[in-house]
Amino acid sequence: MQPFKHTQVELKILDSRLETWGLPQYQSEMAAAVDLHACLAEPLQLHAGSPAQMVPSGLAIHMNDPNLAAVILPRSGAGHRKGLVLGNLLGLIDADFTGPIMISVWNRNPLGTEPIMIRPGERIAQMMFIPIVRAELRIVNEFSSWSSRGTGGFGSTGTEGLESACSE
Repeated sequence: MQPFKHTQVELKILDSRLETWGLPQYQSEMAAAVDLHACLAEPLQLHAGSPAQMVPSGLAIHMNDPNLAAVILPRSGAGHRKGLVLGNLLGLIDADFTGPIMISVWNRNPLGTEPIMIRPGERIAQMMFIPIVRAELRIVNEFSSWSSRGTGGFGSTGTEGLESACSE
């Protein structure tokens, strides 16, 4: 097994309650992301069909590395069991951003269902650090090589041979 590559990221605690609730940490030896807590003053009710709400995470980071970014993702259990997802699907934190990390939360459940309750200190999202490749965009009139996929999109791959494969 390859050892993990470690990169230092500066972490500023903006809400001292995180020291009681738990500072961001990996929950298992092979976890890909750290959990983020809802740093709320009081419980927040998210009604189905209502606009997304911003919830403070109580922290700020500074990556200061152009080859690194962070993404804020929903916690899979909360999305599956409760319907709690991110209002923007995922959040992107650039390496030079040093402001408070906010979590956009949304209740994806159908209208008429019970609201989702988020309590102060509850782990509601996760933050994953990812490597960045900055492409040098070059304007062309024609592409320099051919691709077997070409312009096929939105479901154009993976359908050939399914009928014969399923009938065997």
